[in-house]
Amino acid sequence: MSKYLISFPSAAMDVPDGELEEVGRAAHAVVEAAKAAGVYVFAGGINESVPPALVAADGTVTEGGYPWAPTLNGGFTVLELPSREEAVAWAARMAQACRCAQELRVFQFDPQS
Repeated sequence: MSKYLISFPSAAMDVPDGELEEVGRAAHAVVEAAKAAGVYVFAGGINESVPPALVAADGTVTEGGYPWAPTLNGGFTVLELPSREEAVAWAARMAQACRCAQELRVFQFDPQS
């Protein structure tokens, strides 16, 4: 089984006024279905009100992330699934709930983790 990251950037969600609560309920329903199916690892979103900190090997902290990297924000769901086909099906369910396309990535297994 592999772990799959299903995610979207904040800008991808273009929800009409008054419908965000409905989208939240739909997304939470997909998460609850994943839990019931025994494939849920974790889910959540980046708290965009808290800026990132870049921490160097010597412990030096610089406010902000890598200046050359795109902003990391949005929602993330990690599921453990037996196949890419099942991951695509779950990503489609999340896309329908969130009303935006989802990126699908597979984690490489690290046997020492």
